[in-house]
Amino acid sequence: MLQARRAFWLGMAVLVGGYAAVAILLLATPSVANARQLARAQDSAHHAVYPGPPVPPRFAAALEATEDHRFTTEPGIDPIAIGRFVYGEITGQGDTGGATLYQQLAKMLYTNGEPSLGMEADQVALGIKLRFKYGPAEVLRLYAAVVYFGHQFYGLEAASCGYFGVPPSRMSWPQAALLAGLVYDPTIDDPLVYPAHGRQREEHVLGRLVAVGVLTQQQASRALRVPMRTLLAHAGQGCGSRAG
Repeated sequence: MLQARRAFWLGMAVLVGGYAAVAILLLATPSVANARQLARAQDSAHHAVYPGPPVPPRFAAALEATEDHRFTTEPGIDPIAIGRFVYGEITGQGDTGGATLYQQLAKMLYTNGEPSLGMEADQVALGIKLRFKYGPAEVLRLYAAVVYFGHQFYGLEAASCGYFGVPPSRMSWPQAALLAGLVYDPTIDDPLVYPAHGRQREEHVLGRLVAVGVLTQQQASRALRVPMRTLLAHAGQGCGSRAG
């Protein structure tokens, strides 16, 4: 009983401390009113098109299932993950939290650099601001416009055309899963250099789509049966060569 009571009060302290820290960070971090301008500047520097096409449902579902399955309902942060993070800091167990898509966008636009506890804390506050300034749909479009997929493909359109030779709207489920898996580490999971790693990551994303109820196990298994060489048959050709 005593141990359970201590655990309860420790949990309460973690939550109160976490939310108090977030409140302070909201005051200390800058406005995100210039997010679109920053995204446009990054795309211009990388010779990518801004704002790019709408994010297709298949890629959106694959990305959210893998990176942030509470994306449309959370307030820019995942309270459960934040609680784990603060608890880890208090107990010395390290960072066990996960960054939401809002926090990931904040990192790409505002705090890109060597990771540090202070920088990650800023990303939490900036992620909340992005959520309430722009909403999930616009944040997803900004994210897709600037995220890196490897091979100098910045943004979803460049990646879809570069890896598959089709625009994002024509991606299949296995193609969407492959790209959604790349945002975590496009070097290690590079399907052109390390096809086995790319396939493992694709399988993970398809598994997440099953877990959240977007795909059935049968649909995911069928998608996984498409050979990697078939998915990448038009890599490097771009969309122009397959127009129409």
